Amino acid sequence: MMARTVYSLRPVWLAVLTIMLLPVTAFSASLEMMTTGGCACCHAWARHLREAGQEVVVKDLAMGQLMKMKLDAGIPAALAACHTARVEGYLIEGHVPEREIRRLLDERPEALGLVVPGMPVGSPGMESGSKREPYEVLLLKKDGSTEVFARYDAQSE
Repeated sequence: MMARTVYSLRPVWLAVLTIMLLPVTAFSASLEMMTTGGCACCHAWARHLREAGQEVVVKDLAMGQLMKMKLDAGIPAALAACHTARVEGYLIEGHVPEREIRRLLDERPEALGLVVPGMPVGSPGMESGSKREPYEVLLLKKDGSTEVFARYDAQSE
């Protein structure tokens, strides 16, 4: 008489269920944000990232130092915003939503990073009730050109 081997799928299902229930983290490394001291919208943007489970280290610089760092890093003056961040080899300029940073790090395109020029109302850190101006998140390529990475439509109260 032959012995019959029975395999249980219970460990497999438990592993799948465990993975599905784990919180999704956007990126593993901490993000370093450079800003000028006391900028409320910059700190609100950092709070947006922290609420998504990210570690944010804030470094205050003098305005001249911050602008020099931006230009030296390859961010055109026309695309500059109030703060610049670095994460896993990419630059994040301005009020970029955490969701787009996570997508950037998942897809890993050949680029300098992401940019939201200016300070659009309704972007992370620039909230004003439920009002939101339309804005674009741009992928800043290494040659200085850009392409639209994401679009956010207007919303009104």
